[in-house]
Amino acid sequence: MTTVYLGLGSNLGDRRRNLEAALDALRAHPQIAVTAVSSFLETDPVGGPPGQGKFLNAAAGIETDLAPEAILEELKRIERALGRKPGPRWGPREIDLDILLYGEEIVKTEALVIPHPRMRERRFVLEPLAEIAPDARDPVTGLSVRVLLEKVSGTFFSLGGAGEKST
Repeated sequence: MTTVYLGLGSNLGDRRRNLEAALDALRAHPQIAVTAVSSFLETDPVGGPPGQGKFLNAAAGIETDLAPEAILEELKRIERALGRKPGPRWGPREIDLDILLYGEEIVKTEALVIPHPRMRERRFVLEPLAEIAPDARDPVTGLSVRVLLEKVSGTFFSLGGAGEKST
C-alpha cells in the first residue's frame, strides 16, 4: 500500500457538498482507504478568468495499491460524475481533484506529473496538506510540507494547525 495525498477544490454550486461527495466516492472505491481529511479552507481563486467565486479547498490522505495512472483515472471519473465539464484552465469548477504526492515517487509522463508541479507555490494546497501531513516530504526538494508552507506563507506552522506570522 502506498500513502497518497490529494488536493480537493470547488468553487461552483454547493462547494462543501461537492468536496464531501468526492470524499464519499473515494471511500466507496474498494482499493482506496481514506485515512485523513483536512479542514475545508476558503480561498480566493489563483489565476484563471476574473470574476470567479471563492474556492473551498482541502487535502486528503489515502492508502491504496493503485498505480498513479489508475488513481488519476479514478479522480477524473469522480470529477465527471460530480458535474465537472471542460473549461478554461484554472477556471471555475464543481470539483477539482489532484494527486499531490504519491509516496516518495516522482512521476513525469505526458498525462501526469507527481509531485504536483505547482504544489510548492500554492498556500491553498500546502495549508490543508500541512494540517494532515506536516512531515510528508516533497521527493524533488526533500523538504517537508511544513517547511514548504513556511516558505510560501512566512508562517511558522505548528502541529496544532495554528500559524503565527513570522517577522
